[in-house]
Amino acid sequence: MTATATPPPTWEDLVTTALLGTDRRPAPAVLPGQAGQQVPLAPDREPPLALLDAAAVHTLRRRAGLTPAVAAEPPPPAPEDDRPALPAPARRRLAMLLADRAAPAQSGGRRGIAPDLTELLPQWLAAANGHRYRAPADLLPALLDAARARTDLRPQALEFAGSRGLWLARLNAEWKYALRGSSSGAALPDVRNAQAVRALWEEGLFAERVGLLGAVRAADPAAALALLTTTWATERAEDRLMFLDSLRTGLGAADEEFLEQALADRSRNVRAVAAELLSALPASAFAARMAARATSCVSPDRSGTAGGIVVEAPHECDAAMQRDGVVAKPPAGRGERSWWLGQLVESAPLSAWSPRLGGRSAQEIAALPVADGWGEELHAAWCRAAIRQGDAEWARALLGAPSVPPESGTGTASLAERAKLLETLPDEERADWVAEFVSAHGLSEAFQLLGVCVVPWSQALGRAVVDALDIARDAGSYPWSFSGVMGLAERCLDPGEADRLEILTTTPAESEGAAPGAGGYWSEAFQRLVGTLRLRASMLHELSGADAVRG
Repeated sequence: MTATATPPPTWEDLVTTALLGTDRRPAPAVLPGQAGQQVPLAPDREPPLALLDAAAVHTLRRRAGLTPAVAAEPPPPAPEDDRPALPAPARRRLAMLLADRAAPAQSGGRRGIAPDLTELLPQWLAAANGHRYRAPADLLPALLDAARARTDLRPQALEFAGSRGLWLARLNAEWKYALRGSSSGAALPDVRNAQAVRALWEEGLFAERVGLLGAVRAADPAAALALLTTTWATERAEDRLMFLDSLRTGLGAADEEFLEQALADRSRNVRAVAAELLSALPASAFAARMAARATSCVSPDRSGTAGGIVVEAPHECDAAMQRDGVVAKPPAGRGERSWWLGQLVESAPLSAWSPRLGGRSAQEIAALPVADGWGEELHAAWCRAAIRQGDAEWARALLGAPSVPPESGTGTASLAERAKLLETLPDEERADWVAEFVSAHGLSEAFQLLGVCVVPWSQALGRAVVDALDIARDAGSYPWSFSGVMGLAERCLDPGEADRLEILTTTPAESEGAAPGAGGYWSEAFQRLVGTLRLRASMLHELSGADAVRG
């Protein structure tokens, strides 16, 4: 009987042998040749070298025998972008910022005195978009790469990239995030073209539909609601949630009927968002129902002369409450009654409390004592209501005086709640409140509050922060304890303050009890701060150049 010839190895056989090793699996002895013939390898070849020889022959054969693919249709030309071109200095600056984003971080834990260019890119993009410049075509790939790596950059980067950026993103799977919708709306039809809007709404991808609904809502809230109504019953639950969230823009009484119907939605998350939106409409029937429930639980204390507040939290969460979005099961570690009370109070219109509590103002109500330890729960719910309803009067009352220590004042002690309450105040008032807080309490608890102030900081706020840093520097405190605030200062201080801060760049004499080496660290930190402020000033000057050209 003739022995069966050993078949030549396939590429997968060679890979398996390489993974296992030639000690455990023999190297190939033959290779496929022409016309089905087998070509033997040299018998005295060492197994590892024989394996490499076989891999080399296979690779050459695979490349030589590759069948050319059918040429794809070329993409359509990139759309025109008639925004003005960047001034040349600003273009060079953008190239520098994009090139620096991948630079390795300094070792040893010290940042040195060089500005952190990666943190300046968001500001540069915001300023460039303010001038309505178009992105240079050759920098679009680096810009899209930067936004892929940093989600915080995406809204500004996609607006700057414009229609050409979206065109380019369609040609690279790594940039598909850009196709999920962009703030520029460059890929969307004119919202005044009802036929084009309806066609995209019925046939577009989910991301395109979300962007379209947002654009229509911003231009005509009633038209957006009508558009959403046409397909609402057939949408998936997760899509209904995203679409419903778009109604936050331009929310008004005309949305009430639709939101009331959404309270009966199959999805709990959709019901919760509908309830939240309805609670932001103080004149709605939903708000009236929640006000009746909440005020039945909170009443003035008439048992003594102090004139405080008495709380009787709900004893059950009935079907009507659940239909209005009250979640019956509390999170782990939370009592049922306090959980239900908080949801009722945060959903009730704040205008209901003055009649209920003797005609008092918001500030007077916030200062009232609350019996039986319910004060923290009640104030937290009022905070959420003030944030949701954008009520500045109640926000001021719940914030309390900035000079009073948070734990001893009449307002909320939570820094997270204070930060959200501050966002309801006008920009100037917000900055003044935080400036006074920093002057009174220093920077140890100010980071969250500083983060909600508009950039650049007002002169009063900027000087309060710098004075607090100077005090910490003179006291010999650990400078790295203030690295977060120093980073904010680099991005948020008015660039015009650079010259005034120059004096702080010197190395202070180390006082008794100071952290070892603290003076050198503080000097580096202030040099970096001054250098960053001057760089930001240069960036803004470059972007305001008069040599921008159209075309």
